Amino acid sequence: MQKWARTLPPGSSVIDLGCGPGFPITTVLVVEGLDVFGVDAAPSFVAAFQRNLPGTPIACDEVQDSRFFDRTFYAVLAWGLMFLLKAEDQHRLIQRFAEILVPGGRLLFTSTAKPAVWNDVMTGLESVSLGAEQYRQLLGAVDISVAEEYEDEGENHYFDAFKGKIA
Repeated sequence: MQKWARTLPPGSSVIDLGCGPGFPITTVLVVEGLDVFGVDAAPSFVAAFQRNLPGTPIACDEVQDSRFFDRTFYAVLAWGLMFLLKAEDQHRLIQRFAEILVPGGRLLFTSTAKPAVWNDVMTGLESVSLGAEQYRQLLGAVDISVAEEYEDEGENHYFDAFKGKIA
């Protein structure tokens, strides 16, 4: 996360969707000097976020209904969130990414590379990955270009993308 955060211009506005209690990921963004906003649907996580990162704006919203602070952002982060949403909600959220990202803005989200359905270990919720090919198609349809894909030790597949065409 630190490596990605350091690719963003200092002071960039970043929204962390499904931010949880703000630790460790949102904290890294704040420490790197970014203007961070959080969104999480769990009141207990929102309360913990406020304790962990006082003064950092957070909305207690489901991402499907959030107004995202009625603004645009230079970067959107959705780590460990997409696959917790139903397929149709993932489609809509990808459209929303295009609406809230400024031209040239960055998007980083995780899912699995292969299409799959499973029960999430942390939440117990049914998880749905549309698969890398479909995510690339959905992103391309809203003018978001995937620049890089990679996986970590936990088999999280990362989609690092930009709004607009990659030069």
